[in-house]
Amino acid sequence: MTARYSLLVPFLLTAGTAVAETERQLDAHEHGVGQLNIAVEATTIAIELTAPGADIAGFEHTAETADDRAAIDRALALLAEPLRLFEIPDAAQCSVVDRSVALEGDGDAHADHDHDHDHEHKHDHEHDHAGHDEAKEAQHTEFHAEYQLDCANPSAITRIGFAYFDTFPNARELEVQVVSQGGAQAFEVERDAPVLDLGGLLGS
Repeated sequence: MTARYSLLVPFLLTAGTAVAETERQLDAHEHGVGQLNIAVEATTIAIELTAPGADIAGFEHTAETADDRAAIDRALALLAEPLRLFEIPDAAQCSVVDRSVALEGDGDAHADHDHDHDHEHKHDHEHDHAGHDEAKEAQHTEFHAEYQLDCANPSAITRIGFAYFDTFPNARELEVQVVSQGGAQAFEVERDAPVLDLGGLLGS
């Protein structure tokens, strides 16, 4: 990752996030709704995705079973392929040069497909199951992914298709912020209309 990217893109992503920060605080962690920030500078495109655990893996509680952990592993593997989730026109000539995917708020460490599972502990089954279930429901996990793309012709990105919704059936909507030299613009992309029309937003 170049020094230019490491300094520039966080600034752009911060600008995009700030536009929607108030709304996100009021509507925090709404099931079915994720956030997608897209920052564009020259041929570099940075994408940041945040989505509730229930949207991506089908549940939000801490992984407790082998099936839970397998579901998380599958979700992380799918999130690691941004150009399959977010369909960019071939004419843009984009390639992925960096990516980072992680599950946050979970008791285990889940990030970048390097998982450390330690489940040798034993449970005392005499405890209050109702209290355990309530604590489980109160837990919230979310997936966070960051991608860096290099696109030889970013002006060709006039639309983005969201195969994301086919990949993750529980996802209903993405609140999208696009930040470029022309400023920041907000969109909402929903399951029943999974295409974002950018027109000439990214230049000509």
